[in-house]
Amino acid sequence: MKVYSEIGVRRFWQVVGDLVVVGWGWLCVELGLLVFRVTNALGAPGRKAAEAGDGLQGDLRKLSEPIGKVPVVGDQLRAPVDGAASAAGKLAQAGRDQAHAVEQLAYVLAGVAIGLPILFALLIWLPPRIRFARRATAVQKFIDNAADLDLFALRAMANQPMHKLAKISSDPVTAWRDGDRDIIAKLATLELRTNGLKPPRTPATT
Repeated sequence: MKVYSEIGVRRFWQVVGDLVVVGWGWLCVELGLLVFRVTNALGAPGRKAAEAGDGLQGDLRKLSEPIGKVPVVGDQLRAPVDGAASAAGKLAQAGRDQAHAVEQLAYVLAGVAIGLPILFALLIWLPPRIRFARRATAVQKFIDNAADLDLFALRAMANQPMHKLAKISSDPVTAWRDGDRDIIAKLATLELRTNGLKPPRTPATT
């Protein structure tokens, strides 16, 4: 698999692009973690309410036991204490529910803050990188020796802009038919460089 161009400038920008995407991903993760911490902090009152409710409920339960042992009126005295303990338990549960809801929201917001920007970057960056790798890998399979340059010279005449062909020869088709190795090598080089590759090193290549 040909991942990077053999042409220095193009390879440089490919590496820079890859590093930018990696850096962008790292930045999005850090932003997502920050969003999670800030959002999850909003659940602190709920967690404190749950902690206070649990503590109050425990204290009332402990108080209820000796009160219930009071002769004759123990049950009557214990009933409101148990009711208060039950209310404290409900308060604690409400606090836990609030804290849980805030935590779930924090996870969702963090996921969005991380996932969407990274997905957007991948949609821009990944397709051209895949196209380059597939095209360069396929083209490289045809480059074994100077004889293969004829194929890429022909492709250059079909694919390359006319002004680029004119810089190489005023009549590239005739030069190709006549087997002008110098012109063929230049045409092939033009096409190969478009695909991020260099021609094989031969005396005829410039």
